[in-house]
Amino acid sequence: MNQEDTSQATRIQVIDRAASLLDAIARYPDPVSLKILAAETGLNVSTAHRILASLIQNRFVEKDAASHYRLGLRLLQLGVRLHGNVDVRAIARPIMEDLRDRFGESVNLTIREGDSVVYIEKATPNRMIHVQQLIGARAPLHVTAVGKLMLGAAGEDAIRAYAQRTNLPAYTRNTITTLPGLIAECGQALARGYALDNEEAEMDVGCIGVLIHDGTGNVSAGLSVSAPIARRRLEWVEDLMEAGRTLSAQLGYSVQAVF
Repeated sequence: MNQEDTSQATRIQVIDRAASLLDAIARYPDPVSLKILAAETGLNVSTAHRILASLIQNRFVEKDAASHYRLGLRLLQLGVRLHGNVDVRAIARPIMEDLRDRFGESVNLTIREGDSVVYIEKATPNRMIHVQQLIGARAPLHVTAVGKLMLGAAGEDAIRAYAQRTNLPAYTRNTITTLPGLIAECGQALARGYALDNEEAEMDVGCIGVLIHDGTGNVSAGLSVSAPIARRRLEWVEDLMEAGRTLSAQLGYSVQAVF
């Protein structure tokens, strides 16, 4: 093997290691330590630290005050770009604002990163009390309406793998913490086209979510309405599903073309 081949092999190995570190970080809802990341990826601590430093320089990873690592905003910026220069946030924004005005509640746009959903856009009502999600915030898949749909779309094997990785931690007394329960819930939600969060991520907060598909038929994002549980209304479902179909169509999705 000549020097050029050796250099190319080394570069590929570094990319593979960087990708494994990003995947490991994405599996945790909170920033994670270097020691855990090294153990998760099987990398030497010094090797993991060196690659993470490069990822930080390129804004793919961020390090907090406790020297724990989380995914960086550059990944978020890349993740919301679909079909070249089409920005799903820009397309979704007027649809979200229309839903916000109709429901009088917060409407969110999310994408999946690893085992979490990430909030990438929001439309909030002009009222004192409303559900507030920060852009860039993360939540585990199994406690969110959109997350359960994303798990359902990935299939039962993917749900089992998710449960094994995360152990389905409880966030409230309503969180689904058993594999059979999660499989059943995800399957039912996918079949009816929408999912509910019944105070599973936070008490007194309820959510309704639908999936957004792109031109290839793949799940690209999720659209949801969040409200205090006492104000959440199931009659919003049809409007939310129609908004999801409209946004998917604008991203190039066609049921006939895909199926």
